[in-house]
Amino acid sequence: MIRPRRLRQLGCAALLFGVSCANVPAQLSLPAANVARSISGQFIVTRQPSGPQSFMPVVRPDTNSVRLEPALLAVSAERIKRALWHELGIDPGTPWAGKIFLVLHTARSPDEDVTIISEHFADGWDYHVALPDVLSRTRFLRALTGVVLLEFANRNANTRSAEVPPWLIDGLSQQLLATGAVEVILSSPVKPVNGFLASRTDVTQRGVDPLARARRVLADHPALTFEQLSWPTGAQLAGADGGVYRASAQLFVSELLKLNNGPAHLRAMLHLLPRYYNWQTAFQDAFHADFLRPLDVEKWWQLQVVDFVARDPGPTWTPAVSRIKLDQILTVAVDFRTASNALPVPATVSLQAVIRNLDAARQTAILETRLRDLELAQFRMAWVLAPLTAEYRKAIADYLGEEREVPQPPGNKHRMPQPKHAQKTLERLNALDAQRRAIESTIKPDVWQR
Repeated sequence: MIRPRRLRQLGCAALLFGVSCANVPAQLSLPAANVARSISGQFIVTRQPSGPQSFMPVVRPDTNSVRLEPALLAVSAERIKRALWHELGIDPGTPWAGKIFLVLHTARSPDEDVTIISEHFADGWDYHVALPDVLSRTRFLRALTGVVLLEFANRNANTRSAEVPPWLIDGLSQQLLATGAVEVILSSPVKPVNGFLASRTDVTQRGVDPLARARRVLADHPALTFEQLSWPTGAQLAGADGGVYRASAQLFVSELLKLNNGPAHLRAMLHLLPRYYNWQTAFQDAFHADFLRPLDVEKWWQLQVVDFVARDPGPTWTPAVSRIKLDQILTVAVDFRTASNALPVPATVSLQAVIRNLDAARQTAILETRLRDLELAQFRMAWVLAPLTAEYRKAIADYLGEEREVPQPPGNKHRMPQPKHAQKTLERLNALDAQRRAIESTIKPDVWQR
């Protein structure tokens, strides 16, 4: 019997893309039948009756989907919590504080969303997770990771639920998928084999590089900046960006955990989340020993990305592809208006135009991104363009003061490129462009491009 408690607050945590918080009922009730409890008692799993419009997906052995049943889900939930606590350095004997109700329903579509609702009572928080009974392993693990982190963060919350950053949820869930910490995600039997129902078991092999998949993704796509990780789009959270967000988040979390007392700092951030209206402030407070300013996070992250790619940059680009990649880095997409009331027209401008026409804050943000892209690209450039790429990188670094820091006024959030360096940098870039045009005139197109 579940002890009734007076409802204080009901909130919805949009931990997966497309989750709507509208029209949430004032009180949630559990189905009376088909209930399973985990060994610790924290996870209570129920199944809703099937409706007439339910979608009945077919789970094939070679797919990435799992079919969830109450008893197996209760075991998997405990296993995932234990693996997450291990990553964060939490004592496995630490008692839990809030119950987590996992409510299964028959899947209505192949890519149905997961909804997580947090309830505040006089003596703490409870959580309700609405799960389709068939979903991908990635989506399943992301949902369980999100609610476990939320429960841990809300142990110090009063009336406002914590906001867990998406990069932490994606980073940890991808890390668990890759490391084998969650060795088995239990799936219910799919089809009879020789008269018996056969269960499909997914096992992750140990002893492999946990960042192998992230390395493959980031070899062909630049890792996201810290700002881009902080404000993901729905497509990125859904994995529709080729997995770049998930790969970047996994690498970011992996590098944070390697910092001195990294797991302790992440735990401290989770505890601080309910105190603030944005996770960025909690992150800064928890990691103040490593990053004095938000800009320090971005600079540190850029160095980690360059070092990560340098260890295994991938195959070298052909001269023709190198030319295309360098052209893309050295131009910036903008929206151009011929009049104040005219529709914007997409166009591209050079880095020289950025330096001449944009204010310091905007040009610094653009040039820092291009500086990182040049650092990454030079590892894969064809020999004919690699030295020139390094010269472009040095010109931008000198302009931004990367190699000779310029003292900044107190409270200044952006490096201010010095005016006396602007003309010199423009001349260097113009000279490099002339060299580039001469080199590119000798490069023949690849056969596959004809």
